[in-house]
Amino acid sequence: MRNFKFLGMLLAALLLLTGIRAEAAPNNIDWHKNVITVTGMGVPAKGTSGAQARIMARRAALVDAYRQLAEIVEGVYIDAETTVTQAMANDVVKARVQGVIKGAQIIDENITSDGGYEVTVQLPLFGAGGLSEAVLERPERIEPFPPPKPSPSATVTITVRGGYTGLVIDCRHLRKHINPVMSPVIKNADHDKIYGYKNIDPDFVNEYGMVSYARNMNEAERAGTNPLIVTAIDLTDHNANPIVSVKDANLILSENEVSHFLDDAAVVFLY
Repeated sequence: MRNFKFLGMLLAALLLLTGIRAEAAPNNIDWHKNVITVTGMGVPAKGTSGAQARIMARRAALVDAYRQLAEIVEGVYIDAETTVTQAMANDVVKARVQGVIKGAQIIDENITSDGGYEVTVQLPLFGAGGLSEAVLERPERIEPFPPPKPSPSATVTITVRGGYTGLVIDCRHLRKHINPVMSPVIKNADHDKIYGYKNIDPDFVNEYGMVSYARNMNEAERAGTNPLIVTAIDLTDHNANPIVSVKDANLILSENEVSHFLDDAAVVFLY
């Protein structure tokens, strides 16, 4: 983090000396598409024109874009407790994070009407060149999903239907707002974990992530055409992890034993 701050100060001084002004544009983390996209803006230095002005404005825009991206990445939550900044206390992780930021792709650039320049860069959270490669720890072993929790009532039975293509946890009705993280877990009402990164192949998690966040069912394509839909009863761990009832948790685990949608991380949180 100290390196990023120093880099930011150095770049700011460079812009001041060259007469180039970089202006921050709105940025966004799209938790549905799992990408971070920022647009950097730059204007040419006074006294420059033509090709030189465009080159200098583009350079300023790139500086601004990567500065914004570094700031946003540092604030991303890996799980409910840990930000990328905290993980970067480890020098190896820090080097990896710096590497993926440098590798962010330019997806658009253009000259503005006032002679300035805009450059848009994008960094995936998962997949090749994604942030997950730098910050997600690999578990020592893949843990099996827990069995359904025994019911205190012998009369409670679970009817397994099978054929579910995924799981949708609906959190939209809660007073709290779910906070997206890269590696969330699902818990039952007794706070037992029923789904987490240790249950999934780490290469799969790095490629696709643990869940997809969606605003509505139209965006819940990750859960397939016939998802099991369960309503969250609360959020825990800084509102990052949804809680479902013990009954629903048992249903999820029982259905997964047949359809294996958790194994495929075919999970969507509606928020």
